Amino acid sequence: MARRHTRRALAVVPVVALAVTAAGCAQQVNTGGNTEAGGQITLVEAGKLTTCTHLPYAPFQFTQGDKTVGFDVDLVDLVLPLVGASEQKIFDTPFEGIQTGESLNIGKCDVAAAAMTIKPERQAVMDFSDPYFDAKQALLVKKGSGLDSLEKLRGKKLGVQQGTTGEKYANENKDKFGYEIIQFEDLALEQTAVKTGQVDAGINDDVVLLDYLKANPDVEVTTTFDTGEVYGIAVKKGNGALLAKVNEALKKAKSDGTYDRIYEKWFGKKPTP
Repeated sequence: MARRHTRRALAVVPVVALAVTAAGCAQQVNTGGNTEAGGQITLVEAGKLTTCTHLPYAPFQFTQGDKTVGFDVDLVDLVLPLVGASEQKIFDTPFEGIQTGESLNIGKCDVAAAAMTIKPERQAVMDFSDPYFDAKQALLVKKGSGLDSLEKLRGKKLGVQQGTTGEKYANENKDKFGYEIIQFEDLALEQTAVKTGQVDAGINDDVVLLDYLKANPDVEVTTTFDTGEVYGIAVKKGNGALLAKVNEALKKAKSDGTYDRIYEKWFGKKPTP
């Protein structure tokens, strides 16, 4: 039976070593910042592993009925028995706070799993697991538009999602190709903008854009950009104890076939070796 995941954690229950200030002030949470791999792990909420993500980002994490499901959700579930947790609790929060490390630092969550690319600037503010997914950037356009390269977007509008590697790639090539960048807070808004003609194209990770095509035949992905990206699950900087458990779960899943089964469940095929 599938685990139930709450879409948004509105409150965090105090645990041991939780210092609470006056009402309305931030809570200081011991999230297990032990630098040793064998150190003690203290979770934000006892018995639960709280995961920060930003919805929707199908098929990695998205809402289905009253649950949050997806590839990342299933992978994090594998960590639960290793940290003494009985369930995963999803905290839906803006991606900007996740990728800057703020959400982890202020104790909103124990881990961040948001199809997040491992980048040096992010590694400076949080610690990442071993890579668990390879990704490229892709261009989403209205079907039949003929827009199959950044060069053809000269004088046109390109939608990006705030704080993503797609936004960074678009900014790096803006002066060369002469398009206007339009920023959106989340993936759904960016995809809708392409579909409704608010922008001429949108750039984002290839897998999520290809997933969008399943229910939206009036748009298409015309090209991909091999940016050499890999995803990782993040923990608070210095939290070596929890990071070791995440890596242990990923390593076991890849060796015993669990990773391949989860991958096929969400992507319809087995991963390429």
